[in-house]
Amino acid sequence: MKILAIDDQQLVLLPLEKRLTDLGYEVVIETDAALGLKLYDEFHPDLVIVDFNMPRISGFDVVNHIRKSKQPETPIMILSGNTQDAIITEAFELGVTDYMKKPLSLNEICARVKRLIGVPKIDVSKANDSVMIQQRCVGVVIPCYNEEERLLSDEFLKYIDQHTGYHLCFVNDGSKDRTLEVLYELQKGREDFITVYNCEKNGGKAEAVRLGMLHMSKKEDLDYIGFLDADLSTDLRDFDDLVKTIENSNFKIVSGSRISRMGADITKESARKIISLTINFIIRKILKMDFKDTQCGAKIFRKDVIDVAFGKKFVTQWIFDVEIFKRMSIHFGLSKAKKVLCEQPLKRWIHADGSKLSMKDSVKIVMQLAQIAWVYRSKKSYKSTNETEVLKVV
Repeated sequence: MKILAIDDQQLVLLPLEKRLTDLGYEVVIETDAALGLKLYDEFHPDLVIVDFNMPRISGFDVVNHIRKSKQPETPIMILSGNTQDAIITEAFELGVTDYMKKPLSLNEICARVKRLIGVPKIDVSKANDSVMIQQRCVGVVIPCYNEEERLLSDEFLKYIDQHTGYHLCFVNDGSKDRTLEVLYELQKGREDFITVYNCEKNGGKAEAVRLGMLHMSKKEDLDYIGFLDADLSTDLRDFDDLVKTIENSNFKIVSGSRISRMGADITKESARKIISLTINFIIRKILKMDFKDTQCGAKIFRKDVIDVAFGKKFVTQWIFDVEIFKRMSIHFGLSKAKKVLCEQPLKRWIHADGSKLSMKDSVKIVMQLAQIAWVYRSKKSYKSTNETEVLKVV
């Protein structure tokens, strides 16, 4: 029993392929719709699963091709995030057999497949866990420096196994311990979902995040890209909440915020809290925005602002988040920047033991803030500074 699945996002197809193969079906997947049409003519599947929203050749084109082919009665299931009534109605008028709206579980997809074309003679699947096929695909950059002992490998693996549509990019920032070996071991067998980007020399968190974000922005099947601390002081579930916010809004950046409030599990060292409040006051003056917490290590971006935020090297190593928001303000103008930036309170945030930022570093942070204020003091001066940097490189 053969199934052809066509979707421009590989992160959607891979878990679907695995589950249906485990059930005993013969499955072929394709991210290029044009190649998918050729495969249909050669593979002669018993069922076609296709997304509607694909570049160049849409799901409508695929349906029309099948209905005019030598096997026009082949069942077609649409798997799409498009929930517009007009689109769904048109799909059924074209002759689709079933329409599935993302997000939905793999269990439901498999149940629908069995109903349409039956159950294979040998059903080897024992998986009853409810893995969700998401509407969007997300890249997450995780900077790592000497994280051999602190990296919560099991937490990351469990999350990507249960939440399809996530691709993790671990950036090894010139670690001196066995971090790189740990990361390659973490990646083993999950190369389609985990990338290891190795920087031979330590360049600091800012540069590690920047290089990772630019690397992930080249992946065409990702809708959003963000970054997260390796110690998971920000819960992965909270990160997914940030993704849901940007997915259902017009915001360009959604940033986590460690604001203490009723119902939230937010813990900080008391001394760090006092220092944070002082530094935050200075940051608000520099940005001219009422940000409560720019330094939370959990942020998600639309792809069209990745180059704006990360295209040029940062002036500072630690408080590059302030530079990101300042760059957005210069690019869009202060008024519009306030409308495209969102600060979302986290439900959980725990100060992780072993943090490399000590309280005495607060003096350095204040000095770096002064540096940012000087470099980004005006749009004209910021551009001239970057032009000077380019001339130095040349």
